Amino acid sequence: MKTLATRKIALTGNYAVAHAVKMAKPHVIAAYPITPQTSIVEKLSEFVERGELKSSFVNVESEFSAMSVVYGAAMAGARAFTATSSHGLLYMYEVVWWTALSRAPVVMAVVTRTIGPPWNIHVEHNDILTLRDTGWLVAMAGDVQEAFDLTLQAFKIAEFAVLPMAVGLDGFILSHSTEPIELTPQEVVDEFLPPRRFDVPVAFRPGVPVTFGNLPSDNRIHARHKAALYNAHQDAKELIRRVDEEYGKLTGRSYGGLVEWYKCEDAKYVVVCTGAWCSDGKAAVDRLRARGMPVGLARLRFLRPFPAEWLRRLDLYDVVIVYDRDITPAGGVLGLEVKSVLSRAKVINIIAGIAGVDFDVSGFYETVQNAIGGKYGEVEFVI
Repeated sequence: MKTLATRKIALTGNYAVAHAVKMAKPHVIAAYPITPQTSIVEKLSEFVERGELKSSFVNVESEFSAMSVVYGAAMAGARAFTATSSHGLLYMYEVVWWTALSRAPVVMAVVTRTIGPPWNIHVEHNDILTLRDTGWLVAMAGDVQEAFDLTLQAFKIAEFAVLPMAVGLDGFILSHSTEPIELTPQEVVDEFLPPRRFDVPVAFRPGVPVTFGNLPSDNRIHARHKAALYNAHQDAKELIRRVDEEYGKLTGRSYGGLVEWYKCEDAKYVVVCTGAWCSDGKAAVDRLRARGMPVGLARLRFLRPFPAEWLRRLDLYDVVIVYDRDITPAGGVLGLEVKSVLSRAKVINIIAGIAGVDFDVSGFYETVQNAIGGKYGEVEFVI
């Protein structure tokens, strides 16, 4: 185990991701700018230009092309990275499915942003949640330090699970906020994440035809393939826990696997949320406990694989209040998914913070009290 001193530095969430990617030493980076993701690939281009990162930096003409480049690179054995937001992710969407179903271990940062119309560049989670059925592993960072650490973990998780992984950051709230963090020494990163060998398989050599994703001779192959993808997600749960534990031993920073539980031991009521606003939720929990209200918080670090086994614990509590920073005609995505694994607890789904509308500690504080006090129905819009 390395014992080298860590370096403390103030970084935005986007720059923290870029520094982590540099330390992961990807062979290929595909870049297309879109607000609020742009500064990730801008910073990576600086690293490449200055010779600090030896990587093929491919400026593409669209997000569709960006995902196509990293998909092809990963299938050829390269470590590959890209980043996007909002409409950019939707433009990638066809190739996102090909990447997952081909088991290509791409890592992608998704800086979450509203999908229009009306046009809006601020935070919302509907974009990253479009990945939930594709086969991608999907995680959400809670702060700038975790954005850095989670990106490094993502490369190891993706390559060992043989699945692509998306790391989510709340647009502007996290992507452009500056916080002091610890940068893991490169020697420690290399111990945790050895460079991926870029060995071109025999089948890729000139004169040898090869194809992926072609028509199978038996349509049941497709169903078996997707069943194998499901099983890979179930296996990834233990892998994520082990990778987080290993990273913690090397750096002193680990995050508890798929779900972080905050003051839930003696709680009667539990808040469930994901992303950067969970910090506001924790502060509200502290205030409510100071008033004698036994409230806890469960932060979903991973949305895929879906942490059903952990979330069933929520049936132990009287009221579960699920906060969604997304909105669909059926309610909030997290609210629906959490409710699907519970049988006893009362679930109240609060949809708030849409399109960058401010929702801070006082918002959590007030709405938790209203939910516990019976003032809300099954779904409540705080807009």
